[in-house]
Amino acid sequence: MNLPYKAAHEEPHFITRTGWLRASVLGANDGIVSVSSLIVGVAAANPNPSAIFVAGAAGLAAGAMSMAAGEYVSVSSQSDVERADIGREKQAILDTPEAEEAELASIYQSRGLSEQTAALVARELTAKDALGAHVRDELGLSEIHAANPLQAAFASGLTFTVAAALPLAAAILAPSDKIIPIVVITTLICLAGLGALGAQVGGAPKLRATLRVLFWGAAAMAITAGVGSFFGVSV
Repeated sequence: MNLPYKAAHEEPHFITRTGWLRASVLGANDGIVSVSSLIVGVAAANPNPSAIFVAGAAGLAAGAMSMAAGEYVSVSSQSDVERADIGREKQAILDTPEAEEAELASIYQSRGLSEQTAALVARELTAKDALGAHVRDELGLSEIHAANPLQAAFASGLTFTVAAALPLAAAILAPSDKIIPIVVITTLICLAGLGALGAQVGGAPKLRATLRVLFWGAAAMAITAGVGSFFGVSV
């Protein structure tokens, strides 16, 4: 039975949020940038409100499904690799238990323990849960970082849809001759909010995250608008 450790003092940790937070930020950022870039590109080539709405709605639907499917497939691949490695480690413990215990001791010694202490730690952890010790300390895996395909797919698809709806709504409500500037301004505000919110949820500094999201979002829109304007076609 694994007993919970006793923290030295109360302190917030956000590492448990990395799985769904990464997928959520990726989905939201992609939703804002891709749909707004698509709208700006179409508007630069053909500022017809109907064409812009169709392009934006199609981009939202296709992008949300693509993000969800892509996250599920990619995280499932990661999960398959993790399970395969754990299976190989389990078999190795059955086949060569002494060598695997010595390997654990070597790992602990490389981290700063003396040879005697490392051997003692390896022996006691092997007696308690050999596979768990190898999964954690040799493979570097833990329950916190375990791949969760459904969680990643849902988080990414949902946040893409919500985020992409913002520039699309701005384009629909904007006058036909002001679609591009309104969409650009709306997008930059949304990107700034996304960067700050992601940093807040993850307990990270807000300024750097906000500037990073703003820079790449603005660059994507500028390139797309330039292509649409140069060729006179929607991209």
